[in-house]
Amino acid sequence: MSSDMFETGSRASIAAIRARNVSKYYVMFERPEDRFKQMVVPRLERLIGRSPRRYFRDFAALSGVSFEIGRGETVGIIGRNGSGKSTLLQIICGTLQPTSGSVEVNGRIAALLELGAGFNPEFTGRENVFLNAAILGVPRKEMEWRFDDIARFADIGPFIDQPVKAYSSGMYVRLAFAVAINVDPDILVVDEALAVGDEAFQRKCFARIEDIKDKGGTILFVSHSAQTIVQLCTRAILIDCGEKILEGRPKTVVSQYQRLANASSASAAEIRAAIVALNTDVGSRPESGDVSFPKLDARGGSLAELAAPTVGTHVAPAEDGAGSRGGDGLADYFDVNLISKSAVWLEERGAKIRDVRITTLNGHVANILRLGKRYLFQYTVDFNADATNVGFGMNIRGVDGLSIAGIQSVKSQSQRLSRVKDGDTVDVSIEFSCYTLPGLYFFSSGVSGTVDGEQVEMHRVIDALMARTAQEADLIATGKIDLSSSLRLTQRRNSLAQV
Repeated sequence: MSSDMFETGSRASIAAIRARNVSKYYVMFERPEDRFKQMVVPRLERLIGRSPRRYFRDFAALSGVSFEIGRGETVGIIGRNGSGKSTLLQIICGTLQPTSGSVEVNGRIAALLELGAGFNPEFTGRENVFLNAAILGVPRKEMEWRFDDIARFADIGPFIDQPVKAYSSGMYVRLAFAVAINVDPDILVVDEALAVGDEAFQRKCFARIEDIKDKGGTILFVSHSAQTIVQLCTRAILIDCGEKILEGRPKTVVSQYQRLANASSASAAEIRAAIVALNTDVGSRPESGDVSFPKLDARGGSLAELAAPTVGTHVAPAEDGAGSRGGDGLADYFDVNLISKSAVWLEERGAKIRDVRITTLNGHVANILRLGKRYLFQYTVDFNADATNVGFGMNIRGVDGLSIAGIQSVKSQSQRLSRVKDGDTVDVSIEFSCYTLPGLYFFSSGVSGTVDGEQVEMHRVIDALMARTAQEADLIATGKIDLSSSLRLTQRRNSLAQV
């Protein structure tokens, strides 16, 4: 549709995208011969007056999906594989027709739905640029003066004049993305295509997306990157099994998606039902960007219905304490599905570690943590041998297995026990600040000491538990650790330059 609909006076009142009860069904046959039977048998049965049989079943790729995206919004769609995200984007872009429902799009739309979509493999990159421009409704004369910018952004050198069938996957996505974002779209639709490019290209793409966002463009994209959703989006939509089950603030939607994605097959249905109930509750409230969502346990119960925290049975609530960046209820809970599958118990040499856990300072068990907040890493050690100079430790590793931070007290005279006896039990509590940036981390515990004159690792549990630092918006920190940096800007203007 024409972008003229966005002229001054009507821009604020017209939605960029409006979907109403969109459904898409596919006919599925169990066996190849059933397709032939469906073509013949029902017709014969109608001729003789019988009710026709069906040799197929309907598969709902999408079922009754409705939402509205305003001009200038950046909305992320997230969901498990096979949930219907890409099908929804194809319907929005007009490359696929819905079985029922309708989609209204107001403005010039540029889409990057899949690798090299719309490219003719026999055409050169240059020819495909003009082909895509024609599909997007951009006049050839306009594309001629835009071409240099597109070629510069794609940065594929002389390959621009080679047939695209000779391109690598990275070159495909470079050229396709360069075309999509350099035609000044009112609406940009991206389906996880940026994952193909290298890091430098991804940085350039996100910078361009931010530029489109700053100029008032509407952006709709699918991503499995939780941090990307939180950092870029003003709103997020969670799709599962073809249905929209949650819509709201990015941090909230990502948090619920992660619970669903990490759920075991036994608990997934209950968690999904809880999210659907939560979405229904939110839908009955006035729209607000500051809607808070109740925290749910793995069984779907609200925290108000839960008793005292117990590890492995429910989500433990937490008070907002010093160091917390706000009290929106998105962290400080225990996700029973977040279980370390790489835990290794080393040989016991006079001690045994048990009951490893992370708690808030108020004593509530948690494995979804808030950046910048203080927590306790706790475990219990049962000794079955006498030992001296006994120290205790904690180590944090990333998903790649590299050590990020930790402590070991065996060399500190003030932070170790001079002597323990066979039969003693020691409760260890290590207070720490969560400075790990959003992501998954693994916590190890250990105890060492001198037994029979030899310094030994009395017991150690590697990757004893797994915890996630919750997503945070507006982060400037990079890497794995938050340096608590502050930024001071002083802007000065040259008086001569203003003349």
